[in-house]
Amino acid sequence: MPDGVDFRDLQRRMDGAISAYRNDLASLRTGRASSNLLDPIIVMAYGAPTPINQVASITVPEPRMIAVSVWDKSVVGAVDRAIRESNLGFNPIMDGTTLRIPLPELNEQRRKELAKIAHQYAEAARVAARHVRRDGIDNLKKAEKDGTISQDDQRIGSERIQKMTDDTIAIIDSLLVEKEAEIMQV
Repeated sequence: MPDGVDFRDLQRRMDGAISAYRNDLASLRTGRASSNLLDPIIVMAYGAPTPINQVASITVPEPRMIAVSVWDKSVVGAVDRAIRESNLGFNPIMDGTTLRIPLPELNEQRRKELAKIAHQYAEAARVAARHVRRDGIDNLKKAEKDGTISQDDQRIGSERIQKMTDDTIAIIDSLLVEKEAEIMQV
C-alpha cells in the first residue's frame, strides 16, 4: 500500500479517540454507582497531590452507594475534603476509615444536562477522528505530489481512511446512544 501513510497508526489514533470518549462517558454520573465516578479526584496526601485510587480502595456495595476505604487513617480527612470539593455533588458520610457516598436520585433537568454533556464529549471525539482523517489524507496527497504513489493509490488510500473514519464515528454514535439511554433511565 502507499508509502505516504501508516494505516495502523491512523487506526491506533482513531481507537485512542474512542478510548478517551469511553473514559469521558465513564465519569458522567448516571444515578448508578460506579467506582469510575471518583477517578478525577486528587487528594492532598503526604504533601503531594495524589489520585484517590492511590490512597484508598473504591468499591460499589450497592447500586446507589460508593464506599471509599482509606488505607491510612491520617489521610481520611483529606480524602473527605477532596470528595466534597470536587464539584461532583457528593456528600460523604465518615465511618472510621471508610467513607460512604450515597448517590442522590437524578432529577429530569440534571438528566438532560448530563445528556448534553455526553453529546459534547461525542462531538469532541468525532472531531478528533476527523483530524486523524485529515492528517492521513494530507499525507496521501503529499506522497502523490512527491511521486511516491500513483493517483489511483491516493484515491484508494483516501477511501480506506474515510471508511476507518466512518467506522470510528459509528462506534462513537452507538456509545452515545447507550449512554443517553442509561442517563435517561429512571
